[in-house]
Amino acid sequence: MSPIPEPHPLLQCPPWLQRRQLLRRGLAAALPALAPPAQAAPAKPLVVGGLPVTCNLTLPVACVAKTTSNAADKSGAPQNEFEFSKYNGWPEIKESLMAGRIQAAYMLAPLVMDLADKKIPVKIVSLGHRSGAVIMVRTDSPYQRFKDLARKRIAIPSRFAVDFLFLRKMLAQEGMTPADIELVEMAPPDMPAALYAKAVDAYCTGEPFGAAAQRAGYARALRMTRDEWRNYICCVLTVREELIRDNRPLVQDLVNHVLAAGQWLDQKQDNRNKAVTIAAGRKYFNQDPNIIRFVMENPTDRVTYGDLRMIRTEFEELMQLSIAAGTLKRPVAYETYMDESFTKAARPAAIPL
Repeated sequence: MSPIPEPHPLLQCPPWLQRRQLLRRGLAAALPALAPPAQAAPAKPLVVGGLPVTCNLTLPVACVAKTTSNAADKSGAPQNEFEFSKYNGWPEIKESLMAGRIQAAYMLAPLVMDLADKKIPVKIVSLGHRSGAVIMVRTDSPYQRFKDLARKRIAIPSRFAVDFLFLRKMLAQEGMTPADIELVEMAPPDMPAALYAKAVDAYCTGEPFGAAAQRAGYARALRMTRDEWRNYICCVLTVREELIRDNRPLVQDLVNHVLAAGQWLDQKQDNRNKAVTIAAGRKYFNQDPNIIRFVMENPTDRVTYGDLRMIRTEFEELMQLSIAAGTLKRPVAYETYMDESFTKAARPAAIPL
């Protein structure tokens, strides 16, 4: 004979206790439905690599402008964030972009052409600046023409650098070639000290590393791109193609802010002064603000940012110069390395600084 099952524990309680326990259980079951929906985790910032050079100045301005706008937005809607990641040289930033450790960076235009030609999935989506390269010699040197630099030791950042193409253009004006000088590749931050110590006779690089020596009094500019190559471009905003594929709005937002930062920088000197304070900070260039300010003022168009149009003929000229220099082995189709869609669709972004 089967044993008689024990009654449910709830049925063993007095009626008044049964009702109380049933109420408690019903309330507990209802609580998840009544709880407010969980807040979505904020999106991770888009990390954008850059160098501590004034050719990259639009990037810190764009980052701070975006953060400031987000802080003022009380709507609670999800917001993009941009984060500046400082690199000390082009090889390091190239490797990080190739490996996918970062999805976006300011890069040398000829280097992007070369990467794209080698099937690395990257595209240029915006310019970052115009002009901004200088060829520096010691103040006490007799050098006035490039003929005077024959057989002299000249530092360049890289053979992929547009600074090198600038140097080649200046040599060609006097019927010279790089074979007439001694070239040495050197990190731009090391160039002023090398010139001071007479380890090199001249150097060609982007700012503020020309201004650092000039402001200190022991160097002068032999040539500036502002005088010799007005449509000079060097650093370009580059993104990996999977970022374009997976998050076009984020790329568009970044381009909007970079273009707006360029316009803002060229509007008035007060804006440039604010940019100096931003860029000099530890989070960005971590440099003496007086040196960056020197670049912004001596003269004021030493580097310009307002005209960031991507013009096909300018890039094709740059490509041909790179082929002549041996840094590119063959022509690279414009569409291989360029995506103009973001600049064409750009809308003004607020720069509330």
